[in-house]
Amino acid sequence: MTTSKTPSRRITQRRIAELAGVSQATVSLVLNDKADGAARIPEETRERVLKVLRETGYVADPAARRLAGVGNKILGVFTYEPAFPTESQDFYAPLLSGIEQAAEDLGCDLLLFTSAPVVNGSRRLFHEHNRLRLADGCLLLGVEMDHAELEHLVADGFPFVAVGRRDVEGVPYVAIDYASGTAALIGQAWELGHRRFAYLHVDSRGESVLDRRAGVVDELERRGGASAVEQLLTIPSLGDDLQRDWAAIRDSGATVVVVETAEWAERLHEFAARDGVEVPRQLSMIVLSEPGRGGGSVEFTRLSPPRTALASAATSLLARILDPDDDVRPDELRQTLPCPAIAGVTLAGPAEATE
Repeated sequence: MTTSKTPSRRITQRRIAELAGVSQATVSLVLNDKADGAARIPEETRERVLKVLRETGYVADPAARRLAGVGNKILGVFTYEPAFPTESQDFYAPLLSGIEQAAEDLGCDLLLFTSAPVVNGSRRLFHEHNRLRLADGCLLLGVEMDHAELEHLVADGFPFVAVGRRDVEGVPYVAIDYASGTAALIGQAWELGHRRFAYLHVDSRGESVLDRRAGVVDELERRGGASAVEQLLTIPSLGDDLQRDWAAIRDSGATVVVVETAEWAERLHEFAARDGVEVPRQLSMIVLSEPGRGGGSVEFTRLSPPRTALASAATSLLARILDPDDDVRPDELRQTLPCPAIAGVTLAGPAEATE
């Protein structure tokens, strides 16, 4: 709850500090009731902070309170792909935003590991200049992760959480249920009468990619048996020749195309308009991701992965693992968030079913 003097925005320790006219460190000391720090805070200042806390209804995360005296309060962030090139920002921006928000609420600093060498297009976490131990624990991000490195981390007992599902025993993670979300959209298309599917997917062995693929294939098999899967045109792609991919989709006679990335879907939609193919009357389109910054020109029928919430939940899980007073149950070390869908305007029954 906010007062009339408090803007309607997310309340954080930083915002409390702004409203009270003090530093964030002062807010943290008041919240955690640090005896050594309290002596240095004038009573008037302390009361001013408490007044803002009451007026805003701010409730500190219990994990943040328990973490107050643990380690350096530094959380490491490691990305297997560079996080800041233009082509990576749409993937990493919501994840880093979720991590930043959660770390701020926990009163922790973030340390982004950027000195890792790149081997075969992917960063390596373990190397001779490894500074991993500067952090209390680490969050790992990436479409594909090195399984040997994950096994190394588990064996070493270093606290970490992977953002996204990982097929390595003992790895704690928070993931998105891409398989169920994808299957639901495929089921909708089947109910509308579609039987000829094309699937343009990222050529990757990353678990999130494999989960989407499983959602497509398993739902088609559930609906139409092995023959439905046999009729599926699967096109692994790096996105480097979408004109070729579009030609393959058109030659297949598919009435619906499933595309893993919104960027690729925008290009295919442009090709369709150029070639006089009406979407969705002549060709329906399903997208298994959200559009990037600024959105897109088409309101695709699509998945809407909660990436910011995913990263925030992973950060909170890492905080719990680091907390010596929190006995995290084994079943809590692997969490999965549902993946909602957006109805959009690019999925309709096939033209042959209505003509």
